[in-house]
Amino acid sequence: MANNSYSGVKNSTMEANHNGEFNCTLKDLRSLMELRGTEGITRIEESYRDIQGLCNRLKTSPVDGLSGQPADIEKRKTVFGQNLIPPKKPKTFLQLVWEALQDVTLIILEVAAVISLGLSFYHPPDAQREHCGKAAGGVEDENESEAGWIEGAAILLSVICVVLVTAFNDWSKEKQFRGLQNRIEQEQKFTVVRGGQVIQIPVAEIVVGDVAQIKYGDLLPADGILLQGNDLKIDESSLTGESDHVKKTLEKDPMLLSGTHVMEGSGKMLVTAVGVNSQTGIIFTLLGSGEDDDDDEEEKKKEKEEKKKQRKNKKQDGSVENRKKAKAQDGAAMEMQPLNSDEGAEAEEKKKANLPKKEKSVLQGKLTKLAVQIGKAGLVASAITVIILVVRFVIDTFWVQNLPWIKECTPVYIQFFVKFFIIGVTVLVVAVPEGLPLAVTISLAYSVKKMMNDNNLVRHLDACETMGNATAICSDKTGTLTMNRMTVVQAYIGEKHYKKVPEPESIPSSSLDMLILGIAVNCAYTTKIMPPEKEGGLPSQVGNKTECALLGFAIDLKRDYQAIRNEVPEEKLYKVYTFNSVRKSMSTVLKMADGSYRMFSKGASEILLKKCCKILIANGEPKVFRPRDRDDMVKKVIEPMASEGLRTICLAYRDFPVSDGEPDWDNENDILTGLTCICVVGIEDPVRPEVPDAISKCQHAGITVRMVTGDNINTARAIATKCGILQPGDDFLCLEGKEFNRRIRNEKGEIEQERIDKIWPKLRVLARSSPTDKHTLVKGIIDSTVAEQRQVVAVTGDGTNDGPALKKADVGFAMGIAGTDVAKEASDIILTDDNFSSIVKAVMWGRNVYDSISKFLQFQLTVNVVAVIVAFTGACITQDSPLKAVQMLWVNLIMDTFASLALATEPPTESLLLRKPYGRNKPLISRTMMKNILGHGVYQLIIIFTLLFAGERLFDIDNGRNAPLHAPPSEHYTIVFNTFVLMQLFNEINARKIHGERNVFEGIFNNLIFCSIVFGTFVIQIVIVQFGGNPFSCVALSIDQWLWCTFLGFSSLLWGQVISSIPTSRLKFLKTAGHGTQKEEIPDEELEELEDMDEIDHAERELRRGQILWFRGLNRIQTQIRVVKAFRSSISLYEGLEKPESRSSIHNFMTHPEFRIEDSEPQIPLIDDTDAEDDAPTKRNSASPRNATPTPPSPTPSPSPSPSPITTAVPSTPVSPSPNQNNNAVESSNHLLPECPKSGTPSAPGSPLHSLETSL
Repeated sequence: MANNSYSGVKNSTMEANHNGEFNCTLKDLRSLMELRGTEGITRIEESYRDIQGLCNRLKTSPVDGLSGQPADIEKRKTVFGQNLIPPKKPKTFLQLVWEALQDVTLIILEVAAVISLGLSFYHPPDAQREHCGKAAGGVEDENESEAGWIEGAAILLSVICVVLVTAFNDWSKEKQFRGLQNRIEQEQKFTVVRGGQVIQIPVAEIVVGDVAQIKYGDLLPADGILLQGNDLKIDESSLTGESDHVKKTLEKDPMLLSGTHVMEGSGKMLVTAVGVNSQTGIIFTLLGSGEDDDDDEEEKKKEKEEKKKQRKNKKQDGSVENRKKAKAQDGAAMEMQPLNSDEGAEAEEKKKANLPKKEKSVLQGKLTKLAVQIGKAGLVASAITVIILVVRFVIDTFWVQNLPWIKECTPVYIQFFVKFFIIGVTVLVVAVPEGLPLAVTISLAYSVKKMMNDNNLVRHLDACETMGNATAICSDKTGTLTMNRMTVVQAYIGEKHYKKVPEPESIPSSSLDMLILGIAVNCAYTTKIMPPEKEGGLPSQVGNKTECALLGFAIDLKRDYQAIRNEVPEEKLYKVYTFNSVRKSMSTVLKMADGSYRMFSKGASEILLKKCCKILIANGEPKVFRPRDRDDMVKKVIEPMASEGLRTICLAYRDFPVSDGEPDWDNENDILTGLTCICVVGIEDPVRPEVPDAISKCQHAGITVRMVTGDNINTARAIATKCGILQPGDDFLCLEGKEFNRRIRNEKGEIEQERIDKIWPKLRVLARSSPTDKHTLVKGIIDSTVAEQRQVVAVTGDGTNDGPALKKADVGFAMGIAGTDVAKEASDIILTDDNFSSIVKAVMWGRNVYDSISKFLQFQLTVNVVAVIVAFTGACITQDSPLKAVQMLWVNLIMDTFASLALATEPPTESLLLRKPYGRNKPLISRTMMKNILGHGVYQLIIIFTLLFAGERLFDIDNGRNAPLHAPPSEHYTIVFNTFVLMQLFNEINARKIHGERNVFEGIFNNLIFCSIVFGTFVIQIVIVQFGGNPFSCVALSIDQWLWCTFLGFSSLLWGQVISSIPTSRLKFLKTAGHGTQKEEIPDEELEELEDMDEIDHAERELRRGQILWFRGLNRIQTQIRVVKAFRSSISLYEGLEKPESRSSIHNFMTHPEFRIEDSEPQIPLIDDTDAEDDAPTKRNSASPRNATPTPPSPTPSPSPSPSPITTAVPSTPVSPSPNQNNNAVESSNHLLPECPKSGTPSAPGSPLHSLETSL
């Protein structure tokens, strides 16, 4: 068949070349891909006769693929388009500048500066000026009053500086992120057949006419038509919103769409549409993302995707009709239809679609809260400053001096008021710690960049910070703890147990042939053993590693599996049952020449042996295999193998004679019984050499490592002991999935949180576990309230079925090499080397981020406290702030922006792993830090006030206090300013240590950024003082004065030693600050308000308390937190932001949290479909790991054992909703709650309902 079809292709190619073009247009292919199922088949038959005909027109071969010649590929790209969706244009630098200018405090300053500028050009006649009071008079000469404009201009200039620095930071961050994104994209490869060779090419290189190999776990990069498939099931929910898996066959539905996930099986497809012409691309273009109206379409698309999911219960009947109707019209309309069918829901859904993926990162919650508190204090201080200045001026002028208000003097008075206003605003500017969010962002961005070198590719920025808080890691065994280089080391063939691979002569030839044939055809054809890449290296394994071990076994038995595969190409396999987590086995059926069928199976030995009724003995003949024999075999063969850490695989076959007729292949239970066992092999997967060390580091750092594996319990226990997860003599638990489920479920089969709480603290190994068990365990640990801290759980996973657990975890690690696309999409960090020790590096970086932020806080708050108090008291006592507006802006710039750069880029040290995790409730500012802040603050204030009120006598200079309006700068105030800045500079070095260490210089030269910033700031300070002149209100100082200033600055280092000598434990009065929001703090009314929300968002709560107005005034904090958020969340809380994924490849388009693996786990039996109507919403309200955000339990007493988050409760029913409840619209819950008890059938364990019943 293959041969003649290929010759047909050759001939047609000749004719086609004659025409010079392809015989089908882009439009034909686009309209073909818009059809589904049987309609597609009919269209193919009408237009192209069959798929072969379509291949001929596209000049490709279903067997050998494209020729792969560059000219041909380029031509296809020009005719049919490239496989990428043009990314959104990044924001230009000017746009970022404009955004930075939106900051309210800056706008106030600009307005004030402009007024001050305008007024400085107005000079009242001198005669009248005398009448305007003492403060106004006394300007020495004409030049000085001319210089009045300088202050206004200088403020404007410094505002410009601040704006440019902010914009530059944002711009470089954006650039870094795009770089990261491109890197992620370049790593996405796909397998295609070109010129008869199977090769991997970047996704963007795929062209129309390519023949692509698809397998379990792939994310389809383009639209195509199935050429050949084995048991192929696709999750199309990302496009259609239907959560059930769609079975793809040549007869019924061969249409494969880009952005959908292969959940089972394998096959080959012919690519028919790429890039903007694929179904995903069309939706994309409709949403207008190709154009420049770049602000909201990402958001809209999110909402629509979400809406489609959430309103599926309403749409299930409607959308199919809609699609059918629309198909009758033209393509574009067809795509619009389902999108617009739920326009009505826009408003209510908007809130929900915008909820972030997981609860707000711990650090962000604490920071938002802290920034809000500091900002409030600053606002109060600045308001009081302005009021006091104004009141004093008015009393002094109109009451003490008893002057009338003369019309000519009005401008003079206004100038005073403007000056007071500017002072007030500068106090506010210094008080607002806008460097905080900046420090977080810089620190995270820096860590992410550096983590790339440690093989951690971070997908969500906040994941690396959360990792520092991790208390538990649930790790896979294969590939993470072990090397994932599997080899068969023992075998049981013909009733004999070989401790090493047997010689082929010792095995009966009939058994050997059967074995080799079984291995060759019943391993995926994508799995191969390739010659070693380097001379003398090990052969490289491509594809599934367990299958590679079996193929390697065949080679060790001196047989060539490839020859058999050439004889029996993939097209000739009659039926394939691919491996999935429910079957735990894989079977392939061949049709023999005489019309009978033979099926080969391989799978976990204890599962397959139960289905065997015969076994091949020493002479190659089958003999009866009874349950008794099986138990013997388990004891004598399987357990000894497993206790050495080997994974045992059973290989078996079954013949279906012609006389029985064709079996019913869909009835798997009947097919997969009565097998004949050929052999059992023990596969070794050695532990990675660096793992035991990494695990002991984790244990020292207070992190519990648990192993969750699908392997046999003895194998798992052996490997866990080798790794050091289990120490000899510990009383830790090793459970199998079945036993685990038995222990955590009550009589009704529902999972109970307190039962999980009895198990997880001791559990170290969970063997033979299903993906659902992994998810249950992770969820159980996260929701647990037994420990004093809420556990922060990291999970590693590589398979598609790990998706739910990866999503549920606080940090999901996917394997970069062995991981499937689905796992990578659900994860937060990708381990590019699949190695457990990289996770330890991630913990180190995470803790470092936390420490960097604390260092910055300690430094920043000292500056803020001192600057605000100095400006405030100075203004009240001397009627003028000792630190001028421009000087304050400079202090603000160095202290916020530069210091956040310097302190946030400290590299991590091993010592970070010697302490326990901080946990969620530990305050950002510990008592030690509070001691440092207050200690340094007091010291600095004493020095500044001494200089301010006694400086003129100490330095023998003119008094600078009570100067008139446009007086020239004085030496006195210059010394105060200079000393202030130098004290901050030296204190920056103190801030490097926050746990009370003595040596603040330790490792200072490892951080070049820090050194250069401190040095650079010092140089600029010299320039400002010596040459700053009027704009900076400075006078050049002498060498003596400089030395004194430097000495006073340096003394803060000495004072730091004094402070660290005082034991913190003595200072009982010190309070900590910057806690996360505690549950007790939330008043009941707010809980009710929050009912609609699925999470308590700290920032939201602060807003609720009526501070909306003042919070807007702190717009910059918001903006920068927003930038951090835009980095971290895929569904941003704010509209119009560049999303972290610059969706520039199709591959990236549909891979967002909207894609739900959870909806589609076939093994969860839902309730009887007789109740279909009632269950529709129930199904949708089933556990979706993303929406079940772990939130603090509500104070309302709840009958349920599990902490019940504040979800969409129905006001009328006093029910605490279950932790799993989706944030669906209120009506669906209304419908749901009364229905639950009614449904007659008890919900099966693991059914999404059981958790709901639990909490009812």
